[in-house]
Amino acid sequence: MKASPTLTDNMQAVLVDLIELHLQGKQAHWNVVGKNFRDLHLQLDEIIDDARTFADEMAERMRALHAVPDGRSVAVAEGTRIQPFPAGLVSTKDTVGLVVNMLNASVKTMRDVHDQIDEEDPTTADLLHGFIAKLEQYAWMVDAENMEPTAEVVTPVGTEHATV
Repeated sequence: MKASPTLTDNMQAVLVDLIELHLQGKQAHWNVVGKNFRDLHLQLDEIIDDARTFADEMAERMRALHAVPDGRSVAVAEGTRIQPFPAGLVSTKDTVGLVVNMLNASVKTMRDVHDQIDEEDPTTADLLHGFIAKLEQYAWMVDAENMEPTAEVVTPVGTEHATV
């Protein structure tokens, strides 16, 4: 099978977002500071590793379909939907929001092109399913860092811990 220009363009859109997610994830990883730094720093490594793996899988799928992936910095900068990560040190709280936005932007691209990709090549659509599931899981897990609990915890009478 040979990819049509539309399939190629849709796969390229996913590719540049995944490359950008990897690069900006590294920027966040290097420059995050504040409470829970270590946990977020390590979690960013997981996201970065998967984004890089997913980008490679998409580029190799493109080649398998005789399409030519373009991962040059100019192509990524011109094609990505992900907003730029700020320069300088960024608080963990702000980094969480920015990373969730990056993940959601990547997923949005995948969802936007999914149906056209699936129509022409269900195998590539299957790749997207896996990418989407993992990136949405990361978005939930990272976002939980800034969420407020909603449960009202009540300590049963007689079980209070004595303070010494």
